[in-house]
Amino acid sequence: MSIAWFPGHMASARKNAAQTMGKIDVVVELLDARLPGASANPLIEKLRRDKQRPCLKILNKADLADPDATAAWLRHYGSEKLVRAVALSCKRPGDVAKVPRLAAALAPHRDSPLKPVRMMVMGVPNVGKSTLINALLKRKAARTGDEPAVTREQSRFQLDNSTELIDTPGLMAPVIKHATDGMMLAASHLIGPESYQADEVAAFLAGILLERYPAQLKTRYGVDTQGMDGDHLIAAIAAKRGYLGKGGTPQLEKAGRALLQDYRSGLLGRVTIETPASRSAMLGVKPE
Repeated sequence: MSIAWFPGHMASARKNAAQTMGKIDVVVELLDARLPGASANPLIEKLRRDKQRPCLKILNKADLADPDATAAWLRHYGSEKLVRAVALSCKRPGDVAKVPRLAAALAPHRDSPLKPVRMMVMGVPNVGKSTLINALLKRKAARTGDEPAVTREQSRFQLDNSTELIDTPGLMAPVIKHATDGMMLAASHLIGPESYQADEVAAFLAGILLERYPAQLKTRYGVDTQGMDGDHLIAAIAAKRGYLGKGGTPQLEKAGRALLQDYRSGLLGRVTIETPASRSAMLGVKPE
């Protein structure tokens, strides 16, 4: 299944981001730590490279991700020029407090009242940009919500005498080049639900989890996962939880949504659905 999602406001948001890029010092790009490659918008990378702007990549929701996989991603990004990567949770004040210092280190010519560091916070929808802004400002200045595309316009905030913040709307690529990226984005609630079939996304997610985290599935659902594929796991969840319709027919959509919600909320434990190695394999390139 190919997924596409590009609400109308994103065209103007993309244009505004390109114009603002030349007036900032550091891009703070939020990624989902469970799928850093899929949750990166290639447009953001192109814009910052064109303007030669350094980037602080924040692997958000690191508390939900597999720590070994996160360490691999940090090593991966550590090899990139003008990039610093950090894994954290934007819901933890102690984690967020590190961000201004890390960003300032990428713009040593700034960081003073006369030359404040101008940080532009970017990323795909629902990845945590507004949550980060509010945590940095210690007040609810940016709208948040558990739905993609809550923020529609750029906003500028003064963090302190030496730091300015620009919050930007979530930007999705007009075309999601790789079908698996669309599925991972959908599974992680980073794309509008009107753009995909939940049962297909759930079966896709189930297949990844069966391959990488069978023990955690067994613990959560009490099923023997050996020999299962994604569709069989969804059916087993339906049977185990009594999601049955007339004549005992399993309610697969309900079971699939339960799996998606358990993954999104962390009830399956700390899982990562994309690693540097799996992304390289998907792209058909040799891992670094």
